[in-house]
Amino acid sequence: MGRLEGKVVFLTGAGAGIAKATARMCAREGAGVAICELNREAGERAEREIREAGGNALFVHTDVTQDESVRDAIAATVKHFGKLNVLFNCAGGSSQDDRPVHEMDLDVWHKTVALNLLHPFLTCRHGIPHMIKAGGGSIVNVTSHLGLVGTVKPAYAATKGGIISFTKTLAAQYVEYGIRANAVAPGSIRTERQIARYENKDFVEKPNAAARERAVFQKLYPYSKGEPEDIAAVAVFLASDESRMLTGTTIAADGGRSSYLKVYAGEE
Repeated sequence: MGRLEGKVVFLTGAGAGIAKATARMCAREGAGVAICELNREAGERAEREIREAGGNALFVHTDVTQDESVRDAIAATVKHFGKLNVLFNCAGGSSQDDRPVHEMDLDVWHKTVALNLLHPFLTCRHGIPHMIKAGGGSIVNVTSHLGLVGTVKPAYAATKGGIISFTKTLAAQYVEYGIRANAVAPGSIRTERQIARYENKDFVEKPNAAARERAVFQKLYPYSKGEPEDIAAVAVFLASDESRMLTGTTIAADGGRSSYLKVYAGEE
């Protein structure tokens, strides 16, 4: 019997990366999984792959920044599976135009806030009533190690830090309903997007400041570069009853990155 046997998990951004790996792992542990994804092709592919592996999956086309879209996705999930037990809020991202505050285009700020912070608010807004009806459950929000420290990307850091505070508030407000809320803060994870951005030929052969920083940190903390499955394992634990004593916490799954005080000090 799997650790999530009989549970229904709603995962945002599950057409790729961390959320897709988590959906696969949740399905292997016995859960029904709703693949919430804006990219229709990626979402349908993830659904098909999980079903071919013997899992129970449903693709729900969703724009997580739009209230009605999230509402309808939650409703479709409950209609299909009969209930909702777990929210895994993973959709998000950063912009190359996330610049110092006095240089940032206001549109970049608004889009980052909508994707990274409004989105988990909307899934909770529409998902929590169904979780209460189910007798409780678990909310797992994906933040970032950059939500725990300062960074040169103020919009991204602000939203990811906001997720941590939002998670604590959820834990306090819904404990009486048997709903737990925790966050996981990944470090550098080798998702498709990260591989394309940071492991291409030009980036390696002509390293900029970011490349040099990553090389230094990788030497100091060899576990700082993880795989999507590393975060999926943490998420499944938080979704399962094994973590029943945890709520309001943030697990820094970053290989020690956020705890290292001499951040990118230039050591050779």
